[in-house]
Amino acid sequence: MSRDVRDLPRVLGMVDPFSPTPLYVQVADVLAGRIERGELPAGRPIPSEISIQQEFGVARGTARAAVRALRERGLVVTVPQRGTYVAPLPGDQPT
Repeated sequence: MSRDVRDLPRVLGMVDPFSPTPLYVQVADVLAGRIERGELPAGRPIPSEISIQQEFGVARGTARAAVRALRERGLVVTVPQRGTYVAPLPGDQPT
């Protein structure tokens, strides 16, 4: 299967600052992929804003916007004073 070279940053989990897609959406998409693949399992915390900043080379506001996008997609939940966690998958029973 041949991939377009423009897909390379997304496939590698990187962001492309020259893409027309906003950086926060690119970061959210990478993190969403990790959630969908089970690399970030349900009930576990997602990387901190600082970790996101360092890994993707983005500003704090971009990291926050990416987490907000994940929350709006229903993939994570934020617990005040505790952090942001991967949301349970549909049909999962709490233990």
